[in-house]
Amino acid sequence: MIQPKRFAVHPVMCGLFAGALVLSACTERETYLVGERENVRSVLTDPDLAEPLQVRDTSPNESRPIALGAASNNASWSQSAGTPKFRTSHPALRAAPQLAWSADIGQGDSRKLRISANPVVASGRVFTLDASATLTATSTSGATLWSRDLTPASDKAGQSSGGGLAVEGDTVYVSVGYGVLSAIDAASGAVRWSQDLDASGTGTPTVYGDLVYLTAGDDTGWAVRKSDGRIQWQVSATPSLQNVLGTPAPVVNDQLAIFSFGSGEVQAVFRRGGLPRWNTAVVGKRPGRAMSSISDVTSAPMLSGDTLYAGNQSGRLMALKLGSGQPAWTAREGAIGPVWPIGGSVFALTDLNELVRLDANDGSRIWGVPLPNFVKSKPKRQSEVYAHHGPVVAGGRVLVASSDGVLRSFDPRDGSLLGTTAIPGGATTAPVVAGGTLYLVSRKGQLHAFR
Repeated sequence: MIQPKRFAVHPVMCGLFAGALVLSACTERETYLVGERENVRSVLTDPDLAEPLQVRDTSPNESRPIALGAASNNASWSQSAGTPKFRTSHPALRAAPQLAWSADIGQGDSRKLRISANPVVASGRVFTLDASATLTATSTSGATLWSRDLTPASDKAGQSSGGGLAVEGDTVYVSVGYGVLSAIDAASGAVRWSQDLDASGTGTPTVYGDLVYLTAGDDTGWAVRKSDGRIQWQVSATPSLQNVLGTPAPVVNDQLAIFSFGSGEVQAVFRRGGLPRWNTAVVGKRPGRAMSSISDVTSAPMLSGDTLYAGNQSGRLMALKLGSGQPAWTAREGAIGPVWPIGGSVFALTDLNELVRLDANDGSRIWGVPLPNFVKSKPKRQSEVYAHHGPVVAGGRVLVASSDGVLRSFDPRDGSLLGTTAIPGGATTAPVVAGGTLYLVSRKGQLHAFR
């Protein structure tokens, strides 16, 4: 049999052949797309490009009368204002409040830890929670009464932050990021009971009747007995991994408890047994913004009459009918905090860092005022934005506390700026008003009182 001839190829020849192929590929002409080159960051600086992308409402501002009613000299601000029973719609406050005193409350904001609990006021005491789970009671004259570290024995300090506060009678109910809800003696700081939530405990509790209501882990609603912390019932929602620190306080009335979750769901259940009444969701987002991918309800539900207001930071604010959960209207304005309904209007801080006044009947925009946005003015360094907290209507004005170190007051009729007051260290919580005094916590871990 005749064998075919075999030829050996030298390795050097293989290398030359491969190199020729590479060189031939490099000689191909590159194709360039025609057209004008645009900076990818131009949408941050060019209003003509930014406006259509963000769907900003450019309606002209309107000056419209508003009936706020007489201001009330409320003695306390004991719980979240979302539940009407605990809200004073128009607390009394002087027109130009000035800093009266400051008191240290512990750890301030840092890269890893944040303060998320608004102060609460009752019986001559102001209760605060710092960034590392320390609860402090301060007198209304600025003296520290007691402090208690609520870090569980099984955990280390500085491993978690966030939480919320509510006070009723002689007990402070406090949740901490370690996943614990506790009842604390308001006079001494002694722990009466603690309940493991088996999830992050950054939500704000609501105390109503004989139960404490709380959202934990952004997807579970709890009802526990206020006497001993025993679990009465739970409700659950769709899990969500992309959430904002600090879960809103449930809204409660004689019949219903209403929870909001990280998925954007809003659930109303019967207060006593937890049986479902209705379920809806705050849906919709502002196109072209990365933060719009977070569906968390950031505007804590606020109940006024038979209307429930809730919103997200993605570009939507909704008015829901209390009886059915059906939308009465939807506004293309995200809300980064609880709205303030009063006098047929709704005041809100939007996802575009604007203070707006909306018509409570249909959600239409009456006026909007831009607030400081980017911390750095140069476009290439525009990443961090200022945080704004509120709004609260007090003393005939709309008040907003900001991380840039300014407490601003606006005319509710047309949004004009009426005055400013310096906040040492900048605000990290919303303002609360009790006894003619405005309280807030700064980023440096100080409680400030303005009168």
